[in-house]
Amino acid sequence: MLSERQQHCLDGIGIRLWRTRPSSTADGRADSIPATVTAEPVAPAIEPVVVTQPRPVTPASAPIDVEAFQLDDWPQLEAAIESCSNCELAQSCTRKVPGKGSQQADLMIIGEAPGHEEDRQGKPFVGRAGQLLDRMLQAIDLDPAAVYITNILKCRPPNNRDPRADEVAACAQFLNAQIRLLQPRVIFSVGRVSAHNLLDNQTPVGRLRGQSFTLPNSDIPLRVTYHPAYLLRNPAEKAKAWEDLKALKRLLNGST
Repeated sequence: MLSERQQHCLDGIGIRLWRTRPSSTADGRADSIPATVTAEPVAPAIEPVVVTQPRPVTPASAPIDVEAFQLDDWPQLEAAIESCSNCELAQSCTRKVPGKGSQQADLMIIGEAPGHEEDRQGKPFVGRAGQLLDRMLQAIDLDPAAVYITNILKCRPPNNRDPRADEVAACAQFLNAQIRLLQPRVIFSVGRVSAHNLLDNQTPVGRLRGQSFTLPNSDIPLRVTYHPAYLLRNPAEKAKAWEDLKALKRLLNGST
């Protein structure tokens, strides 16, 4: 049974749940029919129609020399991200976007790269996709401020193109340090770019979600789901994301 707060959050996400419907017995009394609660995707009435343009082809770039930073604590890490110029994104971005949330969190959420609003504010997941992510977390009774949220890249790629391999390599030391300093109990990977880079696996997200993984070279459980921006464009997939959220909650609670 969902709480009133959870139901409110699910309504905000755009997910409606089938409810048990009473049927009449022979003597005319209503008889409750047990039913499995199943998520039914519903597009919010105000959801705009988004025309997806083909992704531009990102040309390969030459290998770069990556400056290694000393990253022994959070202040060092954040200062290093601010001063980093290991790739050209440092010159094109407005602000660096290290991460946000609790540095004692059990849950770490990793996306792909900052977007326009993140680039402007210097915080990850603050645009429409971030607002949806907040509602998704609240639907499983998690305070967004109590988790740690970051991206594979700490700078916005121009026109929100996919990260290049050399850009991912330039940022890898920062992400690795965040994981090492946080020591999360669970990692939640949102979106294709995040999942492919974390797992070194090019399998489509639709086939990665629903499976249990461990972050390579660690014992940290990792789950994959769709990026909130993808869910805004494809609201019919929100029901699958709800299943991923419930599995995440079970994992955080110590069950499978």
